[in-house]
Amino acid sequence: MVLTDWITAIASVVTAAGIILAWWQIRLAKQQAVTQFEDGLNSQYREIARRLPIEALLGESLGDRATDECLKEFYHYIDLTNEEVFLRRRHRVSKQTWKNWVEGIKWNITRPSFEAAWNKIKERSPESFNELRRLEREGFKTDPAEWQDTN
Repeated sequence: MVLTDWITAIASVVTAAGIILAWWQIRLAKQQAVTQFEDGLNSQYREIARRLPIEALLGESLGDRATDECLKEFYHYIDLTNEEVFLRRRHRVSKQTWKNWVEGIKWNITRPSFEAAWNKIKERSPESFNELRRLEREGFKTDPAEWQDTN
């Protein structure tokens, strides 16, 4: 083999390695960006949860008056939850994170105080929160990223 053939072969290998390395770095950067994005949503959830009555978080019923007094905070929770479903539908949230989130969504929405607030919000805002409504209709069992239609 002639020296120029060796140089050409080495250059090809180095170029291929550079392309693979660049692809790997882009992939890692994307994963890091998704993780940071998901962490930001988790922080929003924790902030909203801090403002909700501890009784609601513990699964106790608040009663109509207390639910009405806290409806603004429940609304923020519902709004964030709907956004999480929307983002999963758009593949902006990883499958593993979604598995964790949907368990928490189901857990919260079925607690007495959250359920009472959610029912009031659905009644007062019938055209809103369609993603969360669909997830609930489907028993929290479907992955929004796999939804084919807009029902």
